[in-house]
Amino acid sequence: MGLKENLERDTVEKLELRAAITLTAEQSIRDAIEAMRRGGLGCAIIVDDQRHPTGIFTEAMLRNAIFHSPECVDDQLSEHTAETFPWVVTSDPVETVLDAMEIKNHRFVVVVDESGAVVGLTGQKGLMEYVADHFSEEVMVQRVGAEAYPNHREGA
Repeated sequence: MGLKENLERDTVEKLELRAAITLTAEQSIRDAIEAMRRGGLGCAIIVDDQRHPTGIFTEAMLRNAIFHSPECVDDQLSEHTAETFPWVVTSDPVETVLDAMEIKNHRFVVVVDESGAVVGLTGQKGLMEYVADHFSEEVMVQRVGAEAYPNHREGA
């Protein structure tokens, strides 16, 4: 079976998900900055009491907010979040992640369970890991910092 068929058949739960940084709308931009730095992520998901996503706050939004008002770091996240963002359910086919990223032009896609609660994040990295893991014979994977492969010229 090829990549296209696997993307249509396999579900999002087969992807290696990253832990999502979740905050409430009442928390501050400063809280988001600290959480994103600790978590090594470029976004935070705004959730309600049931962990349902209600918004997203990204590095780009932070840059824009600080450009317009450096003192905004104490503002509530609700004043600076996007209420529309790409999301998928764990039971959706993997291809929906690709579609969500392409249509919305986002690096991150929020993953929710059947009840709508946030379970993690995926995106560019998750898709590349999926391809590398499932098609290791077809895709040559090289670790960052490793010696270039091949290190000699083939043929005569």
